[in-house]
Amino acid sequence: MTWLAIRLDAESGTADALSDAMLEAGALSVSCDDADAGTREESAQYGEPGLSPPRAWQRNVLTALIASDGDPAELVAAAAEACGLETPAFRVTTVEDEDWVRSTQSQFEPIPITDTLWIVPSWCVPPDPAAINISIDPGLAFGTGSHPTTRLMLRWLAGALSTADSVLDYGCGSGILAVVAARLGARRVIGVDIDPQALAAAEENAAKNKVDVHFFTPDSMPDLPADIVVANILANPLVVLAPLISANCTRRVALSGILESQSEEVARAYAPHFALEVASREDGWILMTGERR
Repeated sequence: MTWLAIRLDAESGTADALSDAMLEAGALSVSCDDADAGTREESAQYGEPGLSPPRAWQRNVLTALIASDGDPAELVAAAAEACGLETPAFRVTTVEDEDWVRSTQSQFEPIPITDTLWIVPSWCVPPDPAAINISIDPGLAFGTGSHPTTRLMLRWLAGALSTADSVLDYGCGSGILAVVAARLGARRVIGVDIDPQALAAAEENAAKNKVDVHFFTPDSMPDLPADIVVANILANPLVVLAPLISANCTRRVALSGILESQSEEVARAYAPHFALEVASREDGWILMTGERR
């Protein structure tokens, strides 16, 4: 079976209403994405303690899915009328039905991080049974080891972590960094994320790998500053979260999700507490680390 995907642009003030109106008009689902994603104008949304609540993106792309025999023009016109708007321009593409689970799993294979550390999707057989094999199921969270930012952080952990260190993984996603830190022998590991689905995936991955890691929302995390704080997010939230991350780190930070062109901005944000430097690079992404001043 095939489906039709309707894509249209929407300003921040109308995106939510237009999404609801398209659902009311018969859309099976509607997603909203940042039209500036992947550019310097990208605006990460976050809801950390003490910070402003998440805001809508200034420029949004709405994608509505309808049955192949539906009428895209009629649906968009009806939704716009319900919102008191002029009918916007839109694009229509065809989406083929497929086994999405099998298709998604086929994109991930075991990933060597070092000679003795592998990230192995839960549905794969470890290539080297003698290595430290981390079984990961991303669920609905970011973090499979396939992205350069994750690999940069994992290599750093493998070389820098000692069994005397406590670790806080801020923005833990699937929990991959926290799980690896625990498997490498860190004495205490905590993961934090604002997304309940990420926390659920992280807890499952910790259980799957038989490690003692505890996960929290930012509001519920214990007052336990860590020797090392790792954060693989994006440059914009890393800058905004600098006071929070710094306050929870006693010795060393490692930050990823940063493009080379963003290094100076991130370094300035952490300068009051850490002297950051670029520790490694891959495919235009960098890892920045720094000791507490």
